[in-house]
Amino acid sequence: MSDYQVISIGAPDHWRDHFGGFNSDLSRQGRRIVDHELTMQCISMTANALEPGEEAGYWHKHSKIEELYVFLEGRGEMGLDDDVITVGPGTVVRVGQNVLRTWRALPDSETELRWLCIRAGGEPLPSFPDDTGREPGRPMPWAQTA
Repeated sequence: MSDYQVISIGAPDHWRDHFGGFNSDLSRQGRRIVDHELTMQCISMTANALEPGEEAGYWHKHSKIEELYVFLEGRGEMGLDDDVITVGPGTVVRVGQNVLRTWRALPDSETELRWLCIRAGGEPLPSFPDDTGREPGRPMPWAQTA
């Protein structure tokens, strides 16, 4: 038996339809906690959407967790400690432990601000994945057989 799971979180333009959060006090429209739907062990992910002009409404930081924000659509800003940066499609922001963060969609954004937040904790990863096991002789599953 293989250890994998597959779900569909839908296209980014439908992420706003989902209501979710880590608990009922932190739930909102446009937040999907994907790791609540999959058996995640070392990483977690949320899919997020804010309407133009909407903001998180709070600052937060993590003492053990590192986060990676991957912005896909819209225009917004992130507060990172004392800095404010502009974010948009293709912006990737790594935020380390104990850095305060918040975000907003700019009021004049043409679309919702949509992003993935990938969280991880634990041991630092090696620069080269040293646990790789390749099988170079195995045929590709889409290769045609004669």
